[in-house]
Amino acid sequence: MTTRIDFHSNVTDQLQYAYRLVRKAFAAQCHLVVYHQDENQLTQFDQLLWQNVDTDFLPHVVLKQGNHLLKEHTPILLTLASEALSNSDHSNKILLNLSNGIPPNFSQFMRLIEIVPQEQQSTQAGRERYRCYLQQGYQPNHIQAQ
Repeated sequence: MTTRIDFHSNVTDQLQYAYRLVRKAFAAQCHLVVYHQDENQLTQFDQLLWQNVDTDFLPHVVLKQGNHLLKEHTPILLTLASEALSNSDHSNKILLNLSNGIPPNFSQFMRLIEIVPQEQQSTQAGRERYRCYLQQGYQPNHIQAQ
C-alpha cells in the first residue's frame, strides 16, 4: 500500500479548513485521525467539532495517551500522542496532519492530508515536509486553498 499524500496550502484558517475536510470525509464514511503537536490547538479543534451538534454531529474522541474506551468504535480520533499513530491498523484511515512536523508512522495510513497555513513559519515547514516526502519516493498532490 502506498500512502496518498495531499498538500493543501495557502490556508487562511487551518482549523476551519480542517473542520470542512473532516465533515466531508465523515459524510463519505471515512475514518480519520487528526494529529497535532499543540494541545491548545487540538482542544480548539475538539471544541469546533462540537459547535454544530444540532446540524452536524461528528462523533470523535480525544486520545491523550493513545488510549480511549471508544477508540475502536469512533470514526474521528484527535490525538497529540505519537503512540496513537503506531498502535493500531490504520490502513483504511485518513491521517490529517495539523502539526508542523512529519507525523510518525504516516505510511501506515491510506491517505495523509497536510494542511499548510499561510503564515511564513508554517509555509516553510510545509515546504520542508513536501521535500522530505519527495525524497522518500512519494509524489504529493498539491491543492491551493481557495
